[in-house]
Amino acid sequence: MGRERELDVILDSWRSARAGRGQVVLLSGEAGIGKSRIAQALQEHLAKESHIRLRYNCSPRHTNSAFYPIITQLEATAGFAREDTVETRLDKLEAVLAQSSNVDATAKPLFAALLSLPTEQRYGPLEMDAKAQKEATFAALAAQLDRLAARDPVAMYLEDAHWIDPTTLELFDRLVARIATVPILLIVTFRAEFEAPWARDDNVHRVALERLGPAQVARVIDGITGGRRMPDDVVAEIVAKTDGIPLFVEELTKALLESGLLHDDGTQFVVDGPLRDLMVPATLQESLLARLDRLAAVKEVAQIGAALGRDFSHAVLDAVVGIPDAELRDALVQLEDAELLFRRGRPPEATYRFKHALVQDAAYQSMLRSTRAQLHKRIARVLQEQFADTADAAPDLLAHHLTEAGETETAIAAWRRAARRAIDMAADVEAAVHLRRALELLQGLTASPWSWISASSWARR
Repeated sequence: MGRERELDVILDSWRSARAGRGQVVLLSGEAGIGKSRIAQALQEHLAKESHIRLRYNCSPRHTNSAFYPIITQLEATAGFAREDTVETRLDKLEAVLAQSSNVDATAKPLFAALLSLPTEQRYGPLEMDAKAQKEATFAALAAQLDRLAARDPVAMYLEDAHWIDPTTLELFDRLVARIATVPILLIVTFRAEFEAPWARDDNVHRVALERLGPAQVARVIDGITGGRRMPDDVVAEIVAKTDGIPLFVEELTKALLESGLLHDDGTQFVVDGPLRDLMVPATLQESLLARLDRLAAVKEVAQIGAALGRDFSHAVLDAVVGIPDAELRDALVQLEDAELLFRRGRPPEATYRFKHALVQDAAYQSMLRSTRAQLHKRIARVLQEQFADTADAAPDLLAHHLTEAGETETAIAAWRRAARRAIDMAADVEAAVHLRRALELLQGLTASPWSWISASSWARR
């Protein structure tokens, strides 16, 4: 991996946390530098230790979706399935909450409301205003974390915090303040543009990842080739082209191995012909595109997944792709084998995640603009017709696809619904962003009869 020193720092923090002195590690670096790989390496180190793992993924599509990392983590842990009834989902949620003892009965409807599940029939109405409900939800989430830490040490991962929504950031501000006296290690990964607000606390440690040196790059290459030697001139070419970016090293090495211009003689790789005949991609984007092009038969599945987002479900992908299920599953297996996608669960309940946001970007940008617009239109229609519960719970997601499809009027209505939902959650910053998106689209319509309406009154219509 080439990051042994940084991993040792994090493991030291884990030992302190496990002893009851909670720690926070801020892991920063540019895109592709290896932040997620270190988090994965820590998980592998802790696999044999008794502990609780909590993973929260932020998303570029959900920077203004209140509580998005919390909601997706709870849904995944509970194992929600598409065909679940409301009662089944409530049962699954209660089973998750029961994993920690002494759950306050008043917390259950708060968690249910957070997951857009109706509470009245089982728990009665939540008789509090939006701000009070938000504060109560913060308290319930913090108490649940305390109960889990009392049962076993907790390793928490907040990934890609540069995409965190304001409400979740507010929540983690409070959680970090509580961590110092409980057995919790929180790893926060982010790019340099994110200003972590917790750097001044004594139990907070910064680990800034730098680019790899030539020797470290060579070790990464060895890990990919299984220890079989790569020609020195090819290694030198990889070192020169990748400039120490681990993701580029991985992808360029795999691209070269898949190119057919190298062959394995059992102990080492040999170049078939002059080195100048070896077409080495000049950028990470080119390297990723070259790998996708060699997977031509399944490239469209990757592109559709990219339009859906960094994370997507098998069920939604299946509905959008419109090919036989066996053919879709085979395509996804090929993308998994190429390590461009990672899968969680089994189809049809599986969810997928692109290895890196840059992989998703490469697949998405490989489509023509007109193709992307038609694809977003198809996704929006599928969400509205077959996944109405998702569209209702995440109107900003539907609004995004409608906007990219050029469906301006319906997109405006969806952004208004997203703002209304955010207001109901006391997520004022997110609500303001949704309203601005709607107003920007509104201004693009000629002779709009609504142009005189103020943003605040318009949002409440």
